[in-house]
Amino acid sequence: MVIPVHDVNPARRTPYVTYALIAANVLVFLTTPGMAGSVAGGSDLAQLCHLQAFTDHYAAVPRELIHHQLPQLVPTGDVGVGPHGPGCVVGPARYRKSPPLSVFTAMFLHGSWLHLLGNMLFLLIFGNNVEDRMGHIRYFLFYVVCGYAAGYGFALLNDSSGDPLIGASGAIAGVLGAYLVLYPRARVWVLVPFLVFLPLRLPAWLVLGFWFGLQAVYSSGHGVSGGTVAYAAHVVGFVAGMLLAWPLKPGTPPPPEPPRLLFGRQARPRQVW
Repeated sequence: MVIPVHDVNPARRTPYVTYALIAANVLVFLTTPGMAGSVAGGSDLAQLCHLQAFTDHYAAVPRELIHHQLPQLVPTGDVGVGPHGPGCVVGPARYRKSPPLSVFTAMFLHGSWLHLLGNMLFLLIFGNNVEDRMGHIRYFLFYVVCGYAAGYGFALLNDSSGDPLIGASGAIAGVLGAYLVLYPRARVWVLVPFLVFLPLRLPAWLVLGFWFGLQAVYSSGHGVSGGTVAYAAHVVGFVAGMLLAWPLKPGTPPPPEPPRLLFGRQARPRQVW
């Protein structure tokens, strides 16, 4: 897998929505119950029970989205002692959960620092140009629609699953799909792991096409969620982003050509008279 670090495609205006989305995701992660333990390197049972209850409340669950089957008993966040020792208590829900709304709230939940930072890196690199092309309000609506398409698309493929689906990956996959349509020839600096990390400047169509191909291959068997990656949601979000961005392609100016690498005499400074 290649790691993008920068694209040679400057934006004309400040991507306020992209910055706000990144800030919101980081803030939610830092204030999520139990995540303080993951940052410090460990979590006690009370933190884990609070995290389980919080996730069950705000995460999207395929079975709830498709069949509206809300569970009778849910984690309460309390710790109790049962026949097998201490554990998390379950009981009747103390809240009313809206499955459609849970797709939106799930977009801001992440399971680890690696999950969060990986998503935010892709959003930072590719989101600014898509926002620049669409405008702030339309870009935010586009982001949300792609997230909903990814969430419900995954749920349709896994309608009996009761595992929680969290993360901004589906919405960000839509951003990647839009970038591929609008700026396929833009150059992207990436790190390629080959013994060491090799820096390469590759066209966006190759970087994002390779990324999408991996997601499609991984999801070819069946989508997975919970502690693993919902590859099917990435595929659906990516395709949704491509389709929504396609009408904007004709009026999109091409990205600037990156400067060539000069060697030998060409690299020497020249005097102009």
